[in-house]
Amino acid sequence: MKIYLAIDLGASSGRHIAGWKENGEIRTEEIYRFPNGAEEKDGHLTWNVRSLFDHIKVGLKTAFAKYGAIESVAIDTWGVDYVLMDGDKEIFPCYAYRDGRTAAVAEEVHAKMPFSEMYRKTGLMYAVFNSVYQFYCDKISGRAEKATDYLMLPEYFSYKLTGVKAHEYTNATTTGMLNCETHDFDGEIIERLGLKKSLFCEKPVNPGTVLGGLKEEIRREVGGDTKVILCASHDTASAVHGIPMKGNSPYISSGTWSLMGIKSDKAILTSEELSNEGGVNNTFRYQKNIMGMWVINKLKETLKTPMTFAEMDAGSLESGYDVTFDVNAQEFFAPENMRETILAHIKAHDLPMPASEKDIVRAVYRSLAKCYKETYELLERNTGKTYADLYIVGGGAKNKPLNGFTREFTGKNVVALPIESTALGNLKIQMGER
Repeated sequence: MKIYLAIDLGASSGRHIAGWKENGEIRTEEIYRFPNGAEEKDGHLTWNVRSLFDHIKVGLKTAFAKYGAIESVAIDTWGVDYVLMDGDKEIFPCYAYRDGRTAAVAEEVHAKMPFSEMYRKTGLMYAVFNSVYQFYCDKISGRAEKATDYLMLPEYFSYKLTGVKAHEYTNATTTGMLNCETHDFDGEIIERLGLKKSLFCEKPVNPGTVLGGLKEEIRREVGGDTKVILCASHDTASAVHGIPMKGNSPYISSGTWSLMGIKSDKAILTSEELSNEGGVNNTFRYQKNIMGMWVINKLKETLKTPMTFAEMDAGSLESGYDVTFDVNAQEFFAPENMRETILAHIKAHDLPMPASEKDIVRAVYRSLAKCYKETYELLERNTGKTYADLYIVGGGAKNKPLNGFTREFTGKNVVALPIESTALGNLKIQMGER
């Protein structure tokens, strides 16, 4: 029996999940899990990539000790973040996408190329953390001067395992620099923004590309050798590929972010509110980034009365507070105190104030559900199609109150699949299911 290994690295935790085929079905087992989180350094939010890579190696060692042989391994992470490289040396720090450095340059970028032009080329909706704004920061700070190239995070970790550099298509689309027709970096964006051309000279490769075996020192450290493959390395692309969906229905990949969309063979450029991000086989995920479980996770940390997630869920159903607010507002992106930010937002918009912590939790869930409804309707308008189902995967699929509110607001058949969809998509690519 062939064992494959998916390394799924999220913004709050990472996991190594082994997979194999049994009676035609993919079976999985989590064998290693480790924490993650952005760290503050010199006034900026950064990723400790050295620590993350150490965990990746520990998980590999665990897998070899348990199974003896591993057919292949592939790594997926969130999008937009990268490591600048000077040959084989990193140019640190590796900034985290919630760091505030890009806010100061977005206006300058759009003065050189209006966002409407960028959108027509890339199909990527505006987000202040998109890689293009990070690259521009690196340009004006001088960090990019010594850089020979860069690697998105899954590409970087794969390079550290193999010594082979490559750009993978699904993650490259999150940069805001990939032309949605040519599937290559857009020369005009690079020229107009004055970015270093040599950083973007290699066209991204498709999921399923084999990079090679482990470096000798890695083999010795982890106790075996295996092939390293580029899966759909943007975790949402793997998650959507892993959904056991009938036909093509709207989906939500529900985690730190709620990514809601449909699969499309070509970019749809009718609304700048929606993004066209890469899928398997040069396809697209036509979707919207919604603030997601980030809001509820940060709210839990700042509640006046401490509650478990189970108590928050139960409380949201006990409350009768039905106020909703714009859960996608910018102030919820990286607030110092989520609870106080929500209350200030509700007050500023002259809405009835919540009377309890349970009311606040309910308001968040219902506000997410309302945003899902509005996005579902936008998808239907822009595609000219009517859908009946909504598939939800990821950690948020386990949230019964949110699923219920989503069903109430959308009026659609909600199919909640609390499965490791990202790992399944990762494993399917390794197994040749594309």
